[in-house]
Amino acid sequence: MTRTRALAAAMAFALASLASPLPALAAEAATATQAPANEAATRLHALFEADWQRQLEDNPLMASYLGDKRYNARLPDLSPAAFARREAALRASLATLEGIDRAALSPADQLNYDLYLRELRIDLEALAFPSQRLAVDQRGGVHLLAVQMAPALRFESAADYADWTARLHGYGTLVDQTIALMREGMASGWVAPKAVMQRVPAQIAAQRVARAEDSSFYKPFLAMADALPAAERERLQAEGRAAVADVVLPALARFEAFFNDEYLPASAESVATGDLPNGRAYYDHLARRYTTTAMSADEIHAIGLSEVARIRGEMEALRKEVGFGGDLAAFFEYLRTDPRFFHTDPQALLAEYRAISRRMDPELVKVFGKLPRTPYGVIPIPDAIAPDTTTAYYQRPSADGRRAGYYYVNLYKPESRPRWEMMALSLHEAVPGHHLQIALAQEMPDQPMFRRQGGFTAFIEGWGLYAERLGYDMGLYDDPYDRMGQLAYDMWRAVRLVVDTGLHSKGWTREQAIEYFADNAPKSRHDIANEVDRYITTPGQALAYKVGQLRISALRSRAEQKLGDRFDIRAFHDALLAEGALPLDVLEQRMDAWIEDQAR
Repeated sequence: MTRTRALAAAMAFALASLASPLPALAAEAATATQAPANEAATRLHALFEADWQRQLEDNPLMASYLGDKRYNARLPDLSPAAFARREAALRASLATLEGIDRAALSPADQLNYDLYLRELRIDLEALAFPSQRLAVDQRGGVHLLAVQMAPALRFESAADYADWTARLHGYGTLVDQTIALMREGMASGWVAPKAVMQRVPAQIAAQRVARAEDSSFYKPFLAMADALPAAERERLQAEGRAAVADVVLPALARFEAFFNDEYLPASAESVATGDLPNGRAYYDHLARRYTTTAMSADEIHAIGLSEVARIRGEMEALRKEVGFGGDLAAFFEYLRTDPRFFHTDPQALLAEYRAISRRMDPELVKVFGKLPRTPYGVIPIPDAIAPDTTTAYYQRPSADGRRAGYYYVNLYKPESRPRWEMMALSLHEAVPGHHLQIALAQEMPDQPMFRRQGGFTAFIEGWGLYAERLGYDMGLYDDPYDRMGQLAYDMWRAVRLVVDTGLHSKGWTREQAIEYFADNAPKSRHDIANEVDRYITTPGQALAYKVGQLRISALRSRAEQKLGDRFDIRAFHDALLAEGALPLDVLEQRMDAWIEDQAR
C-alpha cells in the first residue's frame, strides 16, 4: 500500500491491514522496543518513532481505527499541499536513514534498517504514479466512510460523539477534495474502469436518505452510552443530526451528481492498468511491491498456468473419490448448485462459521508452540457493502488491546455461499491464518512499531493461503467436500495469477477473466464476478497470495528433507513467524539459516 493514495486507499489502509499506538502506547513502544546501544541505533529508533507518529497524524482514519483517539475529530487532507508535504517528509526520512551508519548497528537493527530502507524506496518509486486520483471504487471511498469506519470506533464518552460530529462537519471538504482528485484523473487519463464503477451509483444512492436519522453517518447516535446523562445525549444527538442534515447529505448529493453525470461517463472502457498513462510501468511496480520479488508479469502468469494444471489433477482425483460420474465441469456445477451445500438462512450460515472457529481453536497446539494472547470474533460484513465485496476478510485488533481481531463473513445471498468452502476460508482469515500471524506480530515487544503493525503482503497473504493446508496437519479435513474446498481455494489463488496478469498486462477482458475463473474453480458466479472486479480495481495485490504460499511451502519442504525425523512442525512455524511479516527473500535467508542451525 503506497503512502500517497487518497481516501479509498486510506480506508483500506485503516480497515484491512495496519495498526497504530495510542498516546500511552506510543510511549510504551519507545520503551518496549530494543534499547538503542549507540548513537546510530538512537538515531534509527528516533526516526522510526517520528515517522510513525507523523503517519498517524497524517492518516487520522487509520489512527482512530486502531485505537488512537488523538485525531478522532479529523478527516484526511487530500489537498495538493498535503500530498506535497507527504512527499517531502518521505524524502527527508530517506535522507535521514541513509545518513545513519548501518555498520554500527546490531544485527537486529540492521534488519530494521534494511526493511525500512526497502519500504521508503518503494514508496518513493510509487510517486511516479498518481494513483491518488483513483480515489473511489466499488469497495471503498468517501461515500462508504461511515459504513466502514463507524463500526470500528469506540463511542464511550461525550468527547467521542463530539469528535464524530466534528468529522461530519469536515465531510463536505473531504468530498470536494475527492471530487477534485477525480477530476485531475479525468484530465490526465487516470480514471477507473467503467465496468466496475457502474456498481458505485447504487452505493451512493443507498446513503442518500431523506432524514438525517436514517443515515449511516448518524448511526452512532442511535445507541448512545448509558453513562451519559439524558440531557447530554439529546444535545449530542441534535448536534449530530444537524451536521448530517446540513453538511453530509448535501455533500453526498454533490458527489452523486458529479459521479453520475461526469465521472461515470468519463470512466475507462478498458479494465487494464496497463492502459493507464505509464500503466505498464505502474503494474510492474505493483507486482514488485506486492510479491516482494522481481518476477515479471509473464513469469507470474506462467506460474499460475502451471499451478492451475497441477490443482486440476488433484480435483479430478477427488471427484473420482466421491464417486461423481460427470466430468470436472459438471462436478463444479454440482458443487455450485446442489442444495445440500448451502444455507438459506443468513443466521444459520453465521452460526456454522462460528462453530467451525470453535472447532479450529483447540487444534492449534498441534502445529504451534507459541499462540497469541489476543482473541478474535466472527461477525457479519455490513449489509451496505456485502453485495459488492468478497466472501470474507479479517480486521486486525486495535493496538491498545481493547478491540479483538474480527473475521468478517459475508451473509448476503447465503444460497450462493457453499458450505464446502467454509473450513478453508476460516483457516485463512482467522486461525492459523491472518489472526494468528498478525496478532503474534503485534505482540512482539522488542520490535519497532512499523515492524509490529506493518508487513509485506506476500508474507501475510502467503501465510494465510499456506494456513489453509494446515487443516490437514490439524485433523480438520475429515470431510472430502471440505478437502474440495481447500483445493478450490488453492485453485482460486492460482487462477488469480493468471487472471490478474491477464487483465492488466495481456489484454484480457472482464468477461474473459470471469469465464477462465469459472472454468477452473467451483466458486459461485456471484463471487467470481466480485473477485474479478476486485482484481480490476486493486491490480497486483492478488499476486501476493500464491507467490507467498509457494515460497513458504518450499521452505517447509526444505526443512523436512534436511532435518528428517528431527523436523518439528511447531518449531518451524514459531521460527517462521518470529520476526513478523518479512519480504520473501529476507524470509528465505533467515529460514535457511534456521534450518542449518537445527541440522547442527
